[in-house]
Amino acid sequence: MKAINAIVMGGTEVLPLVEGGKGVSISTGISAGHWAGAGGVGTFSAVNADSFDAEGRAIPQLYHGRTRRERHEELIAYAVKGALTQARRAYDIAAGKGRINANILWEMGAAERIITEVLENAKGIINGITCGAGMPYRLSEIAARFNVHYYPIVSSARAFNALWKRAYHKAASLLGGVVYEDPWLAGGHNGLSNSEDPARPEDPYPRVLALRKVLREFGLDQTPIIMAGGVWWLEEWEHWIDNPELGPIAFQFGTRPLLTQESPIGAAWKRRLMTLKAGDVFLNRFSPTGFYSSAVNNAFIEDLRARSERQVAFVTESVGEHVAEYGVGPRKRIVWLTPRDLEQVRGWEAAGFTEALRTPDSTLIFVTPEKAREILADQAACMGCLSTCRFSNWSQEEPDFSTGKKADPRSFCIQKTLQTVAHNRDDDAAMDNNLMFSGHNAYRFATDPFYSNGFVPTVRQLVERIMTGR
Repeated sequence: MKAINAIVMGGTEVLPLVEGGKGVSISTGISAGHWAGAGGVGTFSAVNADSFDAEGRAIPQLYHGRTRRERHEELIAYAVKGALTQARRAYDIAAGKGRINANILWEMGAAERIITEVLENAKGIINGITCGAGMPYRLSEIAARFNVHYYPIVSSARAFNALWKRAYHKAASLLGGVVYEDPWLAGGHNGLSNSEDPARPEDPYPRVLALRKVLREFGLDQTPIIMAGGVWWLEEWEHWIDNPELGPIAFQFGTRPLLTQESPIGAAWKRRLMTLKAGDVFLNRFSPTGFYSSAVNNAFIEDLRARSERQVAFVTESVGEHVAEYGVGPRKRIVWLTPRDLEQVRGWEAAGFTEALRTPDSTLIFVTPEKAREILADQAACMGCLSTCRFSNWSQEEPDFSTGKKADPRSFCIQKTLQTVAHNRDDDAAMDNNLMFSGHNAYRFATDPFYSNGFVPTVRQLVERIMTGR
């Protein structure tokens, strides 16, 4: 394998190895601090991170407000306190080595407010901000206010071009790097555009080369591009390393740090990672953000897929082929289906899926009474964890704090399920019945000899393994 040399990122020399940020209590200050301590760029998540009581126990994020707006304020307070807790942990552990970045999602609820409050209270502790999930135009402005570097996450050269021309050219000196996140291979939310086919992955090299060409147009020859998604062994990327065509390249690891001793995920999640097979990570569009996302194909994903399959169109007045009456809800309000769809509905009802829920697309989905109660309760308990949420119709925009659309029961409460999977440490059922984000290469835990006999490395051991090869 080629020698891996340090590069300049965030104003200092670091190993070209970046820990990928994973939200809601997964990328913590402990993991980030150890990654930075090994000489790379450690990333903690500022997305509803954990804070702790005097005994060191994670404080449950419970909501008591009667309205969504009240609960939204509680969520912001939890987020700021948790992010500051993780930032200080990372800083203490790193002991001045490497770099410490905070990861935020631009589409998370109150993103600007949260990261601004965090940076105001963590001066000199956080070196940079990594941000994706949307088009974070104001990221450079926030970075400039606090004199920290910023790292936008994009999935195309076109996206960065738009960000630069609109805003980033005003804070060029603080652009620490650009993260290219492969929309077919990365875990979590993915940046697939409407013109890209989720079933037809594209080679990342031409896409990253196109990004480098755009960077060069703006005089950013030496700005590192951070390749994220699908990176496992660096020898598989040797043609990228020290390649003058691509310029300075670093590599981001999001999935591999999950299986370390410092990783906060529980034993049940780690066991599951070691048993995954190729194809077990599923690219889907069930997220309440509206983005595609990559997650383990478990019972939770299967239930969401089945909900959408038990779906028929309806009209409120008989027209065309929609001539079959059907009563919806406790009051059995009449809508019209096609006779063929009504026949399908009767079959679903016979199988126990007796509750019809309306979607924003003038369709009905059919679920069990128990699932219907769960969906409606989750929608009512919304705390505004996203800037807009299609599951609950929350929007952070005043005056209505609503998307103006009907809540979509084909989606789910992302805050609830991510908190559950993060904090049920040894519960295999929780792993199967909640959202487990993962990169598509997670199946390689089961085949990589490094993890033989259930070996779980420390962060430092993982970094050393990455640097020295297979």
